[in-house]
Amino acid sequence: MSNFDFLKEKFPVLANLGDLAEKYLYTDPNSCLIKLGMIGETVVNLIFEYDNIKKPTEDKAVNRINILIREGYIDEQLKNILHALRKARNKAVHENYEKPCGLLLEFAYVLSEWFMQTYGDYRYEHRPFILPKKEDIYYTNIEENELQQLTQSALQTASKAKTIKRDKRLNLIKSATDRLKLTEEQTRYIIDAQLREAGWQVDTRNIRYSKGSRPQKNVNMAIAEWPTMTDKKTTGHVDYALFIGLKLVAVVEAKSIDKDILSVMDYQAKEYASQIIIDEKYLIGQYGEYKVPFVFATNGRPYLKQIETASGIWFRDLRSSLNYPVALRGFKSPEGLQELLQLDIEKVNSELTNYNQGFLVDKQGLNLRYYQVNAIKATVDAIVAGKKNILLAMATGTGKTRTILGMIYLFLKTKRFHRILFLVDRTSLGEQAYETFREVKLEELMTLDEIYNIKGLNNKQIDRETKIQIATVQSMVKRLLYQNDEDGEKYNKMPSVSDFDLIIVDEAHRGYILDRQMSEEELLYNNQQDYISKYRYVIEYFDAVKIGLTATPALHTTEIFGEPVFTYSYREAVNDRFLVDHDVPHNIRTRLYNEGIVYHKGDNMLLYDTATKEVTNVACLEDEVHIEVDKFNREVITEDFNRKVLIEIIESISRKNNQKDEDKQGKVLIFAVDDNHADLIVKILKEICPDYNIPSDTIIKITASAGQGNKDRISEYIRRFKNEKDPSIVVTVDLLTTGVDVPKIDTLVFLRRVKSRILFEQMLGRATRLCPQIDKTCFEIYDPVGVYEALDSVNTMKPVVVNPNISIGDIINKIKEDNGIYTADELKYKQNQLEQLVGKLNRKQQSMSDKKKKDFKTMTGKSTTDFIDELRALPVEKISSYIQEHESYFTFLQEKDACHGKTRIIYEGEDEVVSHTRDYGNTQKPQDYIESFTQYLKDNMNEIMALKLICTKPSDLKREDLKRLCLKLDSNGFSQTHLNTALNQMTNQEITADIISIIRQCMLGSARISHKERIKKAMEKLKANHYFSVSEETFLKSIEKYLLHESVINKETFDTDTRFVKKGGFKTIDKKFGGHLAEIIVELNQYLYEDGGKIA
Repeated sequence: MSNFDFLKEKFPVLANLGDLAEKYLYTDPNSCLIKLGMIGETVVNLIFEYDNIKKPTEDKAVNRINILIREGYIDEQLKNILHALRKARNKAVHENYEKPCGLLLEFAYVLSEWFMQTYGDYRYEHRPFILPKKEDIYYTNIEENELQQLTQSALQTASKAKTIKRDKRLNLIKSATDRLKLTEEQTRYIIDAQLREAGWQVDTRNIRYSKGSRPQKNVNMAIAEWPTMTDKKTTGHVDYALFIGLKLVAVVEAKSIDKDILSVMDYQAKEYASQIIIDEKYLIGQYGEYKVPFVFATNGRPYLKQIETASGIWFRDLRSSLNYPVALRGFKSPEGLQELLQLDIEKVNSELTNYNQGFLVDKQGLNLRYYQVNAIKATVDAIVAGKKNILLAMATGTGKTRTILGMIYLFLKTKRFHRILFLVDRTSLGEQAYETFREVKLEELMTLDEIYNIKGLNNKQIDRETKIQIATVQSMVKRLLYQNDEDGEKYNKMPSVSDFDLIIVDEAHRGYILDRQMSEEELLYNNQQDYISKYRYVIEYFDAVKIGLTATPALHTTEIFGEPVFTYSYREAVNDRFLVDHDVPHNIRTRLYNEGIVYHKGDNMLLYDTATKEVTNVACLEDEVHIEVDKFNREVITEDFNRKVLIEIIESISRKNNQKDEDKQGKVLIFAVDDNHADLIVKILKEICPDYNIPSDTIIKITASAGQGNKDRISEYIRRFKNEKDPSIVVTVDLLTTGVDVPKIDTLVFLRRVKSRILFEQMLGRATRLCPQIDKTCFEIYDPVGVYEALDSVNTMKPVVVNPNISIGDIINKIKEDNGIYTADELKYKQNQLEQLVGKLNRKQQSMSDKKKKDFKTMTGKSTTDFIDELRALPVEKISSYIQEHESYFTFLQEKDACHGKTRIIYEGEDEVVSHTRDYGNTQKPQDYIESFTQYLKDNMNEIMALKLICTKPSDLKREDLKRLCLKLDSNGFSQTHLNTALNQMTNQEITADIISIIRQCMLGSARISHKERIKKAMEKLKANHYFSVSEETFLKSIEKYLLHESVINKETFDTDTRFVKKGGFKTIDKKFGGHLAEIIVELNQYLYEDGGKIA
């Protein structure tokens, strides 16, 4: 009798393969391994058929297994079993491999039982596996062609089986997986594989102490069953002793899968570390009672956060009692342990704390600003304090990459970290960072690339000489979760958990993929939660310190990294004049924006299929359809809306540019919904721009499909946009939303209403960079779709919940909530739900391909129209039971049509611009905005000391007081840029005044002149009243230059601002002025705010 007989009724092909494997167990191990591999392959193929899973483009066994683990159909244990069977089969086929098969036969049995419980009979109970004796084997007779017939029959049965709802299937899978128990020997096989993967030479059956295995020079060996002895002379053994050459570095205690690992670590593993019998020549040192520095414990179960103490590979550094056990996702490599042994944490932390900041602020090198230095200091303090997860929040455009560069150099220079993984979320960001690492000088005019070995995006091989590896999150997901470990090693060797000891994640927010077009690589993820799960897996896989940098922390960001240890906000950067503010948004409203698009019952509707490019006419609509602006360009193509708003925007931009020299004109970035919409925008622009003397070549689309999707061409387009005069008008979707710096952008156009605050702020960040080359003081926002208004009240630190339109599935779930009570209200509610469902299905049917309609008829015996009519005619009381009986039909209708892309409505009606106003928050009129600002000043005059000083004695105002005041005003909606725009609109003047002048105008009626003009007049008056030497004139020029960027100067300025500190501070400069500098500054301040002595 075969162990696999339980499969005969449900899965005869698996039963026969199991019979054959047992038949060949002793006589032909090579054939046995081939049959066992076929069991694994058949199970995988049947899962694909039963659950209608889309097959990979490159349809290989390894890729199918990758998909199953990605989709949640198998866990790490089953993945390990399937790979073990697959690899053994491949070797048997290609190398006539004849490894003993008994253990793999057990694995095939474990897999078969799991498959039976999941896809055959969930009531099946586990039966112990009995290894067949040679004399008991029953010799089955089955021909290969018969096996093939059985396989085809099984696959056909699976493909025709009733589809089980995914949630229900996953519950069955979880139940069967929870019942899956591996023996200690099976666990050892998996642990062997994990150790081997980390770089240890291991074979529990052969490399063991009892068989004479001993440490060897230059060999990293895991020797099994190394002897131990207790104080009472009781002998035992530790499961593995790990040697780097002739030195014992760690012991490993392995337990069966049902054991709690943390408790094993706390007792048995530590005991073995002190009780191991070892020759002194193999010892590195004595660590209190322990003879070994490191200890591991595992039960072979993959790491799961939910059962952390009973999963993963637990590790503890025994060299200090302050080191706590940690759960890892894999074993540390020999190199990782060697580096850990060499790390003197107290020494390097001391060096970190006392490092010389000179190279950070060196004008010839990094030339970091004060807040960047503060960010590095906050990071260093957190690392020295023992934090392993660190978050820095720095506004877009404030130089995160340079800050990272400073950190990396400091950490490598002090040898606090050996190897750094720099993670980005897209290729362009990685390329940009690599460019910075190769160009910015550090010390002795050398770049990071010249000092340390850096591997870029295209070089995925990790070696010990590499100090910095730049990689995308997507590439690391592939390397860690979807290994292609055969035939050429597509993604190279699986990284060890100790390959990197520091991970720096740029743009660590990454929480908005549902609001973005997904690239090919992002199709690795099912949904946003799946993305975050895999994103976390990559970050948490390595036993490393993690530093995340972001401009817009999302909820999942703080869950991974914790609350920020340092924050530098956009408003702070604007007030420090390191970024430019955006001007008051342009609100452009059209008739269709205000009224929406309405199709009445009986109207015709044009539908466009984005995949086939076909247009179909849907005659006589059964229901009225009303489409709001948030669906424009996303679900409905309305060319005239786009045309009319683009004409209005180009006219406005042209008027602005006509007042500038050509070399002072900025660039325009337009955000489209998707690639098709971007094409439409480019088409319209090329048609209308000649009327405004804008050449066609200045307009270009930069999306993932630009240049036929060629990455080199896309990079070239981005480079030209950044560095050359043309293109000057670029249309994008997502490619330029994050991290690409083009300082000349001074205009953003939103033709896409995004739902994510994070994405929106990233988009705004494209235009915040300073650009003195074009005299950029602010940037413009054109918002014809109302995105600014829609997102204005959303708090950056709160998660944005995307609430899409109700789906067919949502309606079905509501209908199924049947309590059996049919009151009048209940009947009315269910009737309403039924009408919504019928309407949804009607619309779904209109965009369905002929093939899908035909498949539905084959499946149900009725057309989609007949099915919907039948549903519509049902009594309300029977709706719930009908849906439950025919759930597979609804599931089929909800699935995406494989033959079609997204179907969109084409609206051919005309539109017109009805208003073009500026958005001052709660008001549209500049007069009202200034009145509300003046009232705010009056209400808070006695509460905010800085306001009182500005209106009475501005010369006493300190820089920090002014900075706090500006942040306070910003938080109440009154920014300097917006106030200037409102005053300019009211007076028809173009004056850029500072906040002090604006406040004094509103409160005292002082004349408003530009900041630059005010400084110039004050300096002229000062010089007219004094004779200054050449040396004094030089310092006055420095003071004038300072004031052009600041609004406050006093005695303290000379000892706090680095520009004056470098010249010797107040004491030295005062000597140059013969001891009269303080008097000069007082006099200068009087001239700065001279307006007839007006005070509030």
